[in-house]
Amino acid sequence: MRLVFAGTPVVALPALDALAASSHELVAVVTRPDAPAGRGRGLVRSSVGAWADEHGVEVLTPAKPREPEFQSRLQSLEPDCVPVVAYGALVPPSALSIPRHGWVNLHFSLLPAWRGAAPVQHAVLHGDEITGASVFQLEAGLDTGPVFGTLTDEIRATDTSGDLLSRLATSGAGLLVAVLDAIEAGTARAEPQPADGVSLAPKLTVEDAMVRWDEPAFAVDRRVRACTPAPGAWTTFREDRVKLGPVRPVANGPALKPGDLLVDRTGVLVGTATTPVALGEVRAAGKRAMPAADWARGARVESNERFA
Repeated sequence: MRLVFAGTPVVALPALDALAASSHELVAVVTRPDAPAGRGRGLVRSSVGAWADEHGVEVLTPAKPREPEFQSRLQSLEPDCVPVVAYGALVPPSALSIPRHGWVNLHFSLLPAWRGAAPVQHAVLHGDEITGASVFQLEAGLDTGPVFGTLTDEIRATDTSGDLLSRLATSGAGLLVAVLDAIEAGTARAEPQPADGVSLAPKLTVEDAMVRWDEPAFAVDRRVRACTPAPGAWTTFREDRVKLGPVRPVANGPALKPGDLLVDRTGVLVGTATTPVALGEVRAAGKRAMPAADWARGARVESNERFA
């Protein structure tokens, strides 16, 4: 089939690689426009756009997919299908109807669970034990289309969102190619999503990433892992924000009040509503990330200090 791929961030690249290596013909990519990034705030190509540049594939960067110029070009490319991975923009029915087989989306949850922009982060945050990926027919609703196929993956006790998303991006790439192969062969069947079990996964904000030390240790652990690497879990120390890497609940640790710090030879413990957690990496404002013990030594943390 002739394909136009729609995607933007680095998580879309495993699927793009798999499609380029498949029997299908990749004729163009659609991605978000170049955006300011870095200290200089210069315009930077998306990961998908950069991949396409390197491979000599045409790049389409509409500000919005409803633009007539974009839809005209998409129509002229005559794609049979548009596979999608983390494109980042709502696609109107007028664009959805252009390919013969529509737009087919790889989404990183077991739909109808966790519809939205941050399914992996919410699965980790809410303590799900199993998650997965779904390939479904894109339609006007938010991740509501019928599902062609799924795969499952266990969420491990130490998984960050980054860890889990990386695994799902790789395994999901194979699922996406298999679905496209089935569509071409005429054997694909899309089943409507069940009405029960719907949950929403909006993008996590900086406020969502603030650690609540009055939560139980397991909830603190989940929040930090869910927000790693983005938007990055944080807390306040001496009125300044510090970023935190994954923590480790300590089952038989000393009794500490929520937010209280204890520095000893083994590292740095922080009190929660239940048992303490041991800090992993800490990054103070304007500093590089470092082991918690090194941070505490450099900051000269006193025994009566705490995180807010």
